[in-house]
Amino acid sequence: MAGLARSVAAAILLLSTTTFGFAANKVIIILDASGSMWAQIDGKPKLEIARESLRTVLQSVPADDEIGFMAYGHRTKGSCEDIELIVPPQAGSASAISAAADSMKFLGKTPLTAAVKQAAEALKYTEDKATVVLITDGLETCGGDPCALGKELKETGIDFTADVVGFGLTADEGRQIACLAENTGGKYIQASDEKALQQALVETVAPAAPAPEPAPAPAPTPEPAKPEFNFVPSVVMAEGGDPITDGNAWEIYKAAADGTRGDQVMTEYGELKTNLEPGDYIVVGRDDEARSEQKIKVEAGQTYSPLFTLNAGTLVIHPHASQGSEISGEARVDFNYPGGNTTHYGDAKATVPAGEQKVAVQIGAGTATETVQLAAGQTVEKDIVVGVGHAVLNAYYTAGGDKADNSGIGFEIVKAKKKIDGSRESVEHSYGPDSKFWLPPDDYVALTTLDLAVVEQPFSIKAGDNQDVKVALDAGVLAMSAPGAYSIEVFSSKKDIEGKRKSLGLSYGDSWQQTIPAGDYVVVRHMSDQGQDKEMPVTIKAGERSEITVQ
Repeated sequence: MAGLARSVAAAILLLSTTTFGFAANKVIIILDASGSMWAQIDGKPKLEIARESLRTVLQSVPADDEIGFMAYGHRTKGSCEDIELIVPPQAGSASAISAAADSMKFLGKTPLTAAVKQAAEALKYTEDKATVVLITDGLETCGGDPCALGKELKETGIDFTADVVGFGLTADEGRQIACLAENTGGKYIQASDEKALQQALVETVAPAAPAPEPAPAPAPTPEPAKPEFNFVPSVVMAEGGDPITDGNAWEIYKAAADGTRGDQVMTEYGELKTNLEPGDYIVVGRDDEARSEQKIKVEAGQTYSPLFTLNAGTLVIHPHASQGSEISGEARVDFNYPGGNTTHYGDAKATVPAGEQKVAVQIGAGTATETVQLAAGQTVEKDIVVGVGHAVLNAYYTAGGDKADNSGIGFEIVKAKKKIDGSRESVEHSYGPDSKFWLPPDDYVALTTLDLAVVEQPFSIKAGDNQDVKVALDAGVLAMSAPGAYSIEVFSSKKDIEGKRKSLGLSYGDSWQQTIPAGDYVVVRHMSDQGQDKEMPVTIKAGERSEITVQ
């Protein structure tokens, strides 16, 4: 954890000591908000890693940099049109971008080519210099050609560049989208974990500006004899405590004329011994989330050993799914301390300002909160039990039959008790076989969907449960072929009072395969010429495959 903290701090130092390209630059960051971002890296969802990395890097971006934020797949599950410019490029947009990323959902498809095109147009790339930074954990799923788009934007743009960060992609997957960056003269960066993603954001969102020409060296003048170091500060957790020399950090800034922070001079870790030129400084001593700041005036020939008191303590939280269970590595632990908040995962430890601490532990759909009074210099260690049970859901074509091993299976968990309007409260959702859920004790219904088959399976959970929930679809597989067809449509066999049959689904092309509930149906072949339709009845049996050809 200390290594990651040092990496984040180093990224912030690099970001805060550089400028955002040239003054005329405008950038739009595009975040992949598709459903695959729920996948985990080292036990932590990729979407949380992306949110935290954006927040960390954007905090130190200069206020006059014009940055925008776009996302796709954050509002609709199956739409290729779900692309939105959430924050237009503007100065001081860091907090708005962080808030937007924190609040968005991750559930849709990956129209990355169309998103880059829209971002370029929003930046008026044919009139001004423009840069797009794409963060994606998947490949194009909406038919776009990123390689061709890269060539088009380079040829038609004034000075257009696309940088692509492949988050969690394999090397082979990365090669398939690297061309988007390469064809515009941009960079493709492979980011396999949290540290690599933060470093990629620093390199793409805040590349170093050309170094200014060094000022002519002044003529040497005699200097008075100096001690080895003129600035040796120390930091303690509480008054009278022992100095902290490991895991802490120091930030030193030039003081501006109005007394605020100016240019950053250095960031160092652990014990600090250094020499500062005469002048006014603002020095920050910190350990994790606790910090203390002092204004220091350095004069020639003087030595300074200021003491920084953090007035902080340490909270150690051991999260458990249920009483007596092991510490949960899937838990999210939110610390709300006086003046701020921070999030950890699994077994969590945080140094925070003293006072009232509100701790929220979330495992799946369950949350437990506690309030802790923490005194300066104190360490409080607590076990927090969320009280949830574990359920693994799978679908079967028929009870006791073959397992539906299909990534297209959707499971939505809703409360069994209906609201006054007849709807049910949605709790969690997931896709694919062996879908796992952590749920508070209650009665639930698993809404299971596979193609045209939709089934409701009630079940109950108690704290500490570990259940395998098996959903019987009572369905079979229908493989349809209609040579030369424009489209294929499936209807119910029974007509309503007006003599019409209900359409259950339609697919363009001359072949189609669907999972469908057992029963009688009519398959219709539609031709491009009117009057050429032809239909065929079919009976589907649960757990069996049926193949028909409509000619």
